Amino acid sequence: MRRRLVISYLLLMVLVLIALETPLALILATRETDRVRADRLADATRFASLAGPALRGGSAGPLESELRSYDELYGIGAVVVDRDRGIVVASTSWRAAAGTTVARDAALAGQQVSGPESVWPWLRGPVIVAVPINDGGEVLGAVVTASPSAALRRTVTTWWLLLAGIGMLAVLACVLTAFGLAGWVLRPVTELDAVTHEITKGDRSARVQHHLGPPELRRLVASFNTMADAVSDVMDRQRAFVAHASHQLRNPLTALRLRVEELGPSLTDPEGRTEHRLALEETDRLALVLDGLLTLARAEREENERVTVDAAEVAASRVAAWRPLARHRSVSLGLVTRDAPAYARTVPTAVDQVLDALIDNAVKFSGAGGEVTVTVATCDGGVALEVRDNGPGMTASQLGQATERFWRAPDVQNVDGAGLGLAIAAVLIDASDGRLTMRAAEPRGLVAGLWFPGPDDGPKPPGPDTDPVPQRHPTAVPVAGARQ
Repeated sequence: MRRRLVISYLLLMVLVLIALETPLALILATRETDRVRADRLADATRFASLAGPALRGGSAGPLESELRSYDELYGIGAVVVDRDRGIVVASTSWRAAAGTTVARDAALAGQQVSGPESVWPWLRGPVIVAVPINDGGEVLGAVVTASPSAALRRTVTTWWLLLAGIGMLAVLACVLTAFGLAGWVLRPVTELDAVTHEITKGDRSARVQHHLGPPELRRLVASFNTMADAVSDVMDRQRAFVAHASHQLRNPLTALRLRVEELGPSLTDPEGRTEHRLALEETDRLALVLDGLLTLARAEREENERVTVDAAEVAASRVAAWRPLARHRSVSLGLVTRDAPAYARTVPTAVDQVLDALIDNAVKFSGAGGEVTVTVATCDGGVALEVRDNGPGMTASQLGQATERFWRAPDVQNVDGAGLGLAIAAVLIDASDGRLTMRAAEPRGLVAGLWFPGPDDGPKPPGPDTDPVPQRHPTAVPVAGARQ
């Protein structure tokens, strides 16, 4: 936009300069030509006064020496002709040129002639002047001079170059002024764009300076800052509400569960015991939902802080933590990684929580005899993790909805879960500037791929930026994708 503004100002300036300097250049060329023509007319008139006696007496007298001296001094050719167009006296350099015949005939008709009207730098013709020689009202002959125009053309060219130089200086001043003016006008827009990107990246405290630019844009900046404050306040209130509500609801929920548990021994009816068990399961489910909301609220607040973690070490610890549950459900859980650190820069606990959510889903939906494999490798300047399972997987439409809050696949509504695991993972990955991809595995199952950026400085993983095929960990077991 700045370039367009500068080009607009520059185009306007060029048009103004053309409108002003073109007539001025023409006037200067005409003025210089008129000055030379007037000078040559005066010289030719003097020669005509000397030529009168010579034509009447039939003798050139001093006229011949005058023309010769004039020619030697100024390099201007001159000729005196009689009324019959015969040459009476001619200077040494006289040569008939285009236009001299017409000028001579006009002078013999009693008219003073000079031309051209203006001398241009690209025209090389002489300046021709013809003056009649009169005696008592009778035209006896004519004096014709042909003056070279080289000096005049140089003078006109010098004037034009001076005008062009002044125009270039004006254009340069216009460009500098236009850049300054465009920068002043667009500075609020530039800062508004930068602050918008900062807010998009998670810095909700970023604001635009409101004292920059013209009044109209300052009002826009003030309105933007007010809007950003309002949106930030609404988001803070929303997150605070979720966190507070989840926290406050845990106390009565805990008390309710204790009271329901105390009712267990007093129930003797089998149907009552079944209802008692279902009530406990529902309180556990509600507690799981509240825990998920608290985790989600905390994850969305961890927007600016970054820590460097060894993703390989974290993955090993999470696989070890989930292995007992996997064994209990007859699911093999394994880890594939190199014997080297894989450093990633993320928000705190992002790798831990994301792996927990994905491994939990993978183990839960793989079923007895299933396999879940977690793979860690360095890739594209960061760390890539993959959780693969051989469970039922998800359809393409289900993959598009998997990270929505509280969404669960229609065929797993009876399986324990709150529908927040992948939503929390997506928030943590996005806050870490990472990527989450989910795809169907072959021949069946799901593959959840993660990528986290590497550290900007500090320790780097040894070896090339992209791992070779990882070696299977001695206790490796298949790793899993994620299901909501």
